[in-house]
Amino acid sequence: MRALLIGGTGTISTAVVKRLVDELEWEVWILNRGGRNNVAPEKARRITADINDEAAVAEKIKDLTFDAVCEFIGFHVEDVKRDYRLFKEKTRQYIFTSSASAYHKPASDYVVNEGTSLANPYWQYSRDKIACEEFLMEMYRREDFPVTIVRPSHTYDERKIPLGVHGKNGSWQVVKRMMEGKPVIIQGDGTSLWTLTSSRDFAVGYTGLMGNRHAIGEVFQITGDETLTWNQIYETIADALGVELKAYHVASEFLAEAGTKYGYDFTGSLLGDKSSSVVFDNSKLRRAVPDMRTGIRFDQGVRTALGYILAHPEECQKEDLEFDAWCDRVIEALEGAKKAV
Repeated sequence: MRALLIGGTGTISTAVVKRLVDELEWEVWILNRGGRNNVAPEKARRITADINDEAAVAEKIKDLTFDAVCEFIGFHVEDVKRDYRLFKEKTRQYIFTSSASAYHKPASDYVVNEGTSLANPYWQYSRDKIACEEFLMEMYRREDFPVTIVRPSHTYDERKIPLGVHGKNGSWQVVKRMMEGKPVIIQGDGTSLWTLTSSRDFAVGYTGLMGNRHAIGEVFQITGDETLTWNQIYETIADALGVELKAYHVASEFLAEAGTKYGYDFTGSLLGDKSSSVVFDNSKLRRAVPDMRTGIRFDQGVRTALGYILAHPEECQKEDLEFDAWCDRVIEALEGAKKAV
């Protein structure tokens, strides 16, 4: 079986490549501009190109056909239209990575499945994913384009810690604040429910859909089954670090307003996603992929991630002094408001 992965070196796609090559013995091709290809197994074959250079890509794949083409970096409808032109005669299956953030916000029910309506007035990213899905399903209905759509939620790997509120350089500054005994901002009161999925568990669900005839023309959400509150998520991180969590709860609406002028899109990432309690009904995926389960609990996965992050300072410990100062200002402002009342 032969697969082409567009991207192939990100949080979720790296785990997919490794499982395909190391465990399932697929012939895997990775198409990207060449950055971070060192994270992929040596057996994976490389096509170095910018996917947006349609003519160049068409030339490089002219003698190739695939059992599955996997799109991990498609964010706008123009991206999937380009893929349709490139691969409509080249693949038996096209798998598009959408997002669980596309589900209706505010949520009408905290339990969601593939039939939950799609609408997100808070986040353009999610609306663009919805537009991609709509185009692809239209091509399936009109022209039998063999599409499968997957909707991941919050997936993490060993290089990052999943958080609700962080700056532009990722999770390190929050980890550093914890280690220094500084207060850490958690959105809302921290009791909303959230699902975290390790990239290795995600890869089991994703690869189980590849080459699966029952997946053509269908949508599958791919998440784990472990649901935690945000307080529990941060407490688990602090426990793994061996420090006391000093949680500071701030309303998501306040964070959205306070972050705007600093370029933090908490309107989208919080009001349009993480502020809503979500529990995923994964029965459809398990029918198609019986091996799918939560094999790595968050307390296990986060210890692995922290071990990697602490051991790779140049790669993973990117300071974000602007975000650190912003956190202090937010906390100071709210403490001042309490005193002024």
